Amino acid sequence: MPELPEVETMVRGIRPYVLGRTLAGVRACPCDRRPISIEPSLSTIDRRIRGRTITDVRRRAKRVLLEFDEADIVAIEPRMTGLMLVSDPPSPEHLRVVWEFADSDNLPSLWFWDRRGLGTVRLYSPEEYRDALAPPALGPDALEITVEEFAEACARTARAIKPALLDQKLVAGVGNLYASEMLHVARIHPERSANRLNRRQIERLHQAMQDVLAEAIRYEGSTLGDGTYRNALNQDGSYQNAHRVYAKEGERCRTCQRGKVRRIVQTQRSTFFCPICQRGR
Repeated sequence: MPELPEVETMVRGIRPYVLGRTLAGVRACPCDRRPISIEPSLSTIDRRIRGRTITDVRRRAKRVLLEFDEADIVAIEPRMTGLMLVSDPPSPEHLRVVWEFADSDNLPSLWFWDRRGLGTVRLYSPEEYRDALAPPALGPDALEITVEEFAEACARTARAIKPALLDQKLVAGVGNLYASEMLHVARIHPERSANRLNRRQIERLHQAMQDVLAEAIRYEGSTLGDGTYRNALNQDGSYQNAHRVYAKEGERCRTCQRGKVRRIVQTQRSTFFCPICQRGR
């Protein structure tokens, strides 16, 4: 489930513990579950970053980036159930990768945990990173995109706005949960064609994108009913308590107090909206 707010929370959670630390090595954890994707091999990654210092920890869309001196970058994509942890994991049998530090006074290890095994770990040179994760491979970040860039992105597609928001080449970082929330805040029907949004709607949706994502980051993300998402200290997020429409099918809309939240399926993903607040296509 981790989307931009959850990944940003992971970055902020692990940064104080790993920034400036020197790696003793990286290794796989014993795990008999579905293997995660690691490229190149973990032994190659270990050889290239062993003894190197972490110079930055940041986010690119829905990936955690560990940057090293000499500019190599390890990108961890949590996908559905991955977590970056500096504390005890939810379950030891789903630990996948451990980064061990040369000095263990503060924190001996950084962990990647993944229940379903859908996450990825990639080592990039600077050139490889630009080809794989810089524009146009991925669009502008959802927290950095300007109104003009967003308007141009919407104008390029006739798809419904909800699926368009999930296209990482148009805007990077928006996931299914927060797309429903920001469309509700902007009062836009999820089936309206992206290229038919007028200027006022574009501006409202752009502002809603900034506000919803920033609010979710302040609450350290959303921990849903399955309890999968946890922050870097293995604690729940709390933004699920502020959801307006997501997973609230049949409930009275907390915004207008008149409509009942509806659920539809778009490109095989659930979309939630209020038919009164978000009228018509």
